[in-house]
Amino acid sequence: MLLAEICGVKKYFGDRLILSVDNFKIYTGDRIGIVGLNGAGKSTFLNILAGRILPEEGWVEMKANYSYITQLEDEEPIGADGALASKFGVNHLSAEGNSGGEKTRKKIAASLGRNRALIMADEPTSNLDREGIELLQKEFKSFDGALLIVSHDREFLDEVCNSILEIEDGKIKLYKGNYSKYKELKEAERQRAYFEYEEYTKEKERLEQVVYEVKEKVRTMKKAPSRMGNSEARLHKMGNQKAKANLDRAVKNIRARIEKMEVKERPKELPKVNMDLASQGKLHCRIILSGEKITKAFGKKAIFENAEFKIINGSKTALIGPNGCGKTTLINMMVKGHDNIRAAKGVKIGYFTQNLNMLDENKSLLENVMESSIQSETFVRTLLARLLFKREDLSKKVELLSGGERVKGALAKIMVSDFNMLILDEPTNYLDIYSLEAVEEALREYRNTILFVSHDRKFVKNLADHILEIENKKINFFQGTLEEYLEKKQQSEKPQKEELNEAEIMVLKNRMAEILGRLSMPSKKDDVEALDLEYKEILAKLKALNKNW
Repeated sequence: MLLAEICGVKKYFGDRLILSVDNFKIYTGDRIGIVGLNGAGKSTFLNILAGRILPEEGWVEMKANYSYITQLEDEEPIGADGALASKFGVNHLSAEGNSGGEKTRKKIAASLGRNRALIMADEPTSNLDREGIELLQKEFKSFDGALLIVSHDREFLDEVCNSILEIEDGKIKLYKGNYSKYKELKEAERQRAYFEYEEYTKEKERLEQVVYEVKEKVRTMKKAPSRMGNSEARLHKMGNQKAKANLDRAVKNIRARIEKMEVKERPKELPKVNMDLASQGKLHCRIILSGEKITKAFGKKAIFENAEFKIINGSKTALIGPNGCGKTTLINMMVKGHDNIRAAKGVKIGYFTQNLNMLDENKSLLENVMESSIQSETFVRTLLARLLFKREDLSKKVELLSGGERVKGALAKIMVSDFNMLILDEPTNYLDIYSLEAVEEALREYRNTILFVSHDRKFVKNLADHILEIENKKINFFQGTLEEYLEKKQQSEKPQKEELNEAEIMVLKNRMAEILGRLSMPSKKDDVEALDLEYKEILAKLKALNKNW
């Protein structure tokens, strides 16, 4: 069923064409992820569909009811139904004082509960912890209608979407499959473009060589020998003129062929940069930061109770845990110092914080990064190019940069400064999906120690080789990837769950026996209907706990 259609739409901001959409349709069952650079027009596209922004040209027809999960902080969501509110943990939240994650959960629960044929969502995983993202993922996968989602969460796009809409230079292009399939198709496009560029270059060079050879032939044509008579010389000259005319005609035809050739541009390739920053003091100890018997509380709320941790030299350690568990608190204790936290001799920590206060807004991007750099300007320029900055961006004042550009600039600044350990608090915030991948690649090649916090699961999976998880006021240490850690954790929790299930089954069986006894000989006080309903509920619970029951 056709739910929405865009036709001939053009949207300008001033003189700049932001979007040009010839035709786009959304059908029931579509799960479309929208990707593109920051400022490409992703949110504008959703707002045009929702009727919040009017295009200068074209029309939009919304044929079905829809919900729209926006990024706007000041937009208060409509209340969700009880079941969804409970599932997303927002049924007891007041309208005031909610965190970003709580507001996002409210919006999601409200949208899912309104029985719409289409849900549009602008960065719905923002501010959600891993548990919240997985819950949203599950709900979206079971949603019967269509989804149109702007997101930089690659794992989310992989799990939820069946097609990817790319917005680039104001144009849209639809790719079938999830985000990983989209990346495969883009790489195939890049390889095909490179092959076509090489073939074009070879053919052009061949034709230009032919032109050169023909022109040389014309130039070296001999004049009539002096011993020739006048009549013979005239005949020789006429023959040469005829041959020259033919050769000139050939040159003209070949040049025409060259001009008619479809020009193939060389595919863009990011410059390579060696991130083994040897000049930054190498540490030779195994553990460069550790903590023991760490206790921390805010008022009556305990965050840590006799917790401990260690950071291995050269590791890329992800600090994970639900919102509010104390990740930022622990980082602040590491950076600012704490009696029970010890750093090895020679450790120099570079701290990336979400407020980006390390950048001077009145200076250019390049000036900011070079200010504390121990690397050459050539190295810095190459690194910034790797982070998708254009040459003209380097001279821009920081105050003119977008949020994502500031994040990349701040990361570049600490990567080239005199630090041998980086602590990164949510470095993926505000980044578009391409910038996120560029940052991920640069950090993966970085040879010094990194401790980072990120809600982006793909980022954690691709980067981390050690895990610190804050859980039950303790800090769990694991040497391995996130996938390995979660697998081990699942295996260790399985026997505990089985023991809990057995205990719960025993309680339910005892209650069932009691109900059966009362139903067989009910007293005047017994509500037979209520007892029968409770019996059926217990039976359903037992079936869920034990499939063999």
